[in-house]
Amino acid sequence: MAKTTLITGGAASGKSRWAATYFSGCDYVLYLRTHKEVDTDTMKRIDYDNKLHLVEWDIKTDVYSEPVKLFTDHKFVIFDDLTDYTNAVINEMCPDIEKITYELTKEIEKKIIKDITDMYDGIAEIDGSMVIITMEPGFSVTPDSVAQKAFRDILGNVNQRIANISDEVYLSASGIQFRIK
Repeated sequence: MAKTTLITGGAASGKSRWAATYFSGCDYVLYLRTHKEVDTDTMKRIDYDNKLHLVEWDIKTDVYSEPVKLFTDHKFVIFDDLTDYTNAVINEMCPDIEKITYELTKEIEKKIIKDITDMYDGIAEIDGSMVIITMEPGFSVTPDSVAQKAFRDILGNVNQRIANISDEVYLSASGIQFRIK
């Protein structure tokens, strides 16, 4: 039975470490990373667990468009992270964020949600499991700039939609994960 999980929380709250540990004994995990590289602590955790369990992961970095196209026969997928992916889509669709409109905001949200639901559909087809990592924008201060407000609102709306369609949702705080759905 396919399973989709969203983990959210503040910066440096242990989300990536938790996701890596979640699949630690699984072989051939697809780790999709939006940054150029996996952070050192998470990479050490992955390397340690891979050696301990004699498994190997497939790590892809710089994932900024149509992540579902990277799916092959992986039964386990980690998407790290929705926050950075959202920022990239915003920059691509609205290079001058100061001129963002309500209509464009909704188009951006729609594209991101489609990309994530495509991944959820892809993992369901192979009866696999997937973890999406995101930041919780509701923990930040009220933004002053148009750009910060647009980002917060878009990510907040996307997170809500993805949480609603996920089988499980976890909140990560100070390295402790709490199941909230």
